[in-house]
Amino acid sequence: MHELSIATAIVEQADEVARAHGSGAVSVVNVRVGELSGVVPAALAFAFEVARNGTALAAAELVVEEVAAVAHCGPCDEDFPVGVPPFLWCPRCDRPCEGLLSGRELEITGLDLAGAPG
Repeated sequence: MHELSIATAIVEQADEVARAHGSGAVSVVNVRVGELSGVVPAALAFAFEVARNGTALAAAELVVEEVAAVAHCGPCDEDFPVGVPPFLWCPRCDRPCEGLLSGRELEITGLDLAGAPG
């Protein structure tokens, strides 16, 4: 389960930010997880609970925003969901698309720090 290594990295980065801001604890970690990132949100949440033990995030909540995979068709200017596995073929003009607008995200978007100096 590679979600454990990802959860461990999230905990380490959040702990580092908390220390840099003089906080003894993190209460909430917000992350965005793209549909095509290869990360299973439920597995990440479970792994986060394991990884946070004994850290400044011991009581932290993980809030996961799931991001749908969406592609853009240049010729007809259509945005459309691609699904899993991705199907990069425009439903409007019946042409292949070259890239994704979203769906590969895996990022920390915010932290709520407890006890940070005002």
